[in-house]
Amino acid sequence: MRLVFAGTPEPAIPTLRALAARHEIVAVVTRPDAPLGRKRVLTPSPVARAAADLDLPVLKAARLDERVTEEIAALQPELGVIVAYGGLVREPLLSAPVHGWINLHFSLLPRWRGAAPVQRALIAGDPEVGVSVFQLVPELDAGDVFGMRAVALAPETTAGDALEVLAADGAALTLDVVAGIAEGTARAEAQSGEPTFAPKMGIDDGMLDWSAPLESVFSRFRGVTPEPGAHTTVGGERLKVLSAAPALDAAPLAPGEIAGEKTRILIGTGSRPLAVSRVQPAGKGVMAAADWWRGQRSEGLRAGS
Repeated sequence: MRLVFAGTPEPAIPTLRALAARHEIVAVVTRPDAPLGRKRVLTPSPVARAAADLDLPVLKAARLDERVTEEIAALQPELGVIVAYGGLVREPLLSAPVHGWINLHFSLLPRWRGAAPVQRALIAGDPEVGVSVFQLVPELDAGDVFGMRAVALAPETTAGDALEVLAADGAALTLDVVAGIAEGTARAEAQSGEPTFAPKMGIDDGMLDWSAPLESVFSRFRGVTPEPGAHTTVGGERLKVLSAAPALDAAPLAPGEIAGEKTRILIGTGSRPLAVSRVQPAGKGVMAAADWWRGQRSEGLRAGS
């Protein structure tokens, strides 16, 4: 089939590569170059780089406006495929391809419609996540579903880990759906169940609440790792929490109380402590949590203060 593909972040790349191996990609639409790092260097999106490696034509656009619609329509695509592009597809672009657009979404729809489904699922303590491929419609993530696959989660799985697995599973599912559409055998069914929503994550979503039970604190850590990143404050300074696990072998501590050990620190929650092994203090590099703690004037210091 003649396809137009729209996507931006790393998890969209496996689907782009899978489709490019089987179909004709007439355009890859992605977000414009963005300033990254301390020096704010303009950097192409991961999908833009992957498209260049595959020698595919790239169209960079912050919005799918009239100009973009005209350019895509002129290419006469049979189907549009979107994976985490970061913008809305509206009419008349929605109807420009012969078969419209399909969307690979990293959730078990209708649960977690929106921008951050994997992160929100982990924060909520969902035992499984998944992928859905559905027909794109004007309403947010509400179209009929062609296919869905569920993935059980290990207790320590972070959002970053889950997205790697889902990106691969989603690529295979999307490839199957596109083949079905090409052959005329694909059938989509209406979503069933009460929708929940997954709004975009912000920095404040990464703040750990030490008064909450350990299960809740660790679920939030998993859901915001690596982005937007888990953090707390100690002595008024932000401290990023990069590696952590439940300390079920440790005695309880008061919420926010910190105890240093040889290879980790323990931070009290509303139930059992959380063991933290790697941190990044404000303005400094990544370091072992135990080394950071030994460098503090620890008397009276607590997490969340």
